[in-house]
Amino acid sequence: MTTRLLRSKYSKLSHLLCLIWVFLTAYSNAYAIPYTPQEPQEVLESLPARGAAWLEIRKLRDQVKAEPDDLPAVLQLVRRYIELGRAESDPRYYGYAEAVLAPWLNSAHPHAEVLTLRATLYQNRHEFPAALSYLNQALAKQPRLAQAWLTKAQILEVQGQYTQALNHCLPLLKLAAPLTSQVCINSTLSLSGQLNKAYQHLQAALLSAPSAQAAEQQWAWITLAEMAERLGNIVAAEQHYQQARQIPLQNAYLTTTYADFLLDRQRFQEVVSLLSEQTRADGLLLRLTLAEQQLQLPDTAKHIEILKARFAASHLRGDTVHQGDEARFLLHLQHSAGQALPLALANWSIQREPRDARILLESAVANQHTQPEVKSAIAFIQQSGLQDVRLMALIQRYQELPA
Repeated sequence: MTTRLLRSKYSKLSHLLCLIWVFLTAYSNAYAIPYTPQEPQEVLESLPARGAAWLEIRKLRDQVKAEPDDLPAVLQLVRRYIELGRAESDPRYYGYAEAVLAPWLNSAHPHAEVLTLRATLYQNRHEFPAALSYLNQALAKQPRLAQAWLTKAQILEVQGQYTQALNHCLPLLKLAAPLTSQVCINSTLSLSGQLNKAYQHLQAALLSAPSAQAAEQQWAWITLAEMAERLGNIVAAEQHYQQARQIPLQNAYLTTTYADFLLDRQRFQEVVSLLSEQTRADGLLLRLTLAEQQLQLPDTAKHIEILKARFAASHLRGDTVHQGDEARFLLHLQHSAGQALPLALANWSIQREPRDARILLESAVANQHTQPEVKSAIAFIQQSGLQDVRLMALIQRYQELPA
């Protein structure tokens, strides 16, 4: 390994962590069956303007093209593509990242960071076993690679393997920035029976890290907001969401979770204002349409048809990323609980975050009869110690159903 590569690699580790390769349930845009506009002047989509990010990407691409064997430049370009894909919920960036990374994966001995980035791309597609395999290879090569520990911890958390997730967060106490390790640790603890304590500890960690990078702070505020919602502390949740939104970083996950918060509060016009220009991502379009339906706005029917086409396209691709959102679409927009429940169960078999449990329980309650698979999900929630006032209310309603 050259001196240049070593210097570049370790100087960028802190920057890499601060960009926070998290938010596993970021919502991707689907390449949908075309929607035919009814009027020539109808606006289907507003494309983002080319700005500093585009110029940065172009510069990095030119650098990689000029020096294709420059691994640090390749890694920087791939990371930037993934960051933009997550920020904008645009899967095209992930495709670009895969294309840049492919030649380095064909090496007889792929670099640990190459393997970790490949795992991140699998993670984005919710192909978690493949992602974990790449991460294991990366850590075998480079046991102190913080990014690999963080990514693996978050996949395990999404799968509901909380003890293993925590064990993969702990090395970050020595390998990562303090706030990064505290968000990882307390996020996992909050889902496994220690919600109040984790909430208090993360608040203290955030307040004691005023010089943390903006992305780290935003991630921490979002995590606190979600914890507060699960505790039923709506005032605190609102405050934390606003603190996250005040940080000038584009973040599709933040937009998604805040839209859900507004929907739960029946603040439908605010959802429309928030999402009216963000219809490229399926998850955001879904939330916009849910608000439009409540307000009886004229675009509701058009957006329902677009969502139908996008979900149909995802089926043709064999894409399982959107099963939770499609279940929500079927239940709340198509009023088809019978179709929603199998999708919610299939989604639960892949990932077990609170939102996944919620759509499963909502679909089960709407079906008006009990099923063994749903009882198994409830048993997992209770045994793991997952605390969420919304889930507790749904479980009680489900248990009151006739057998």
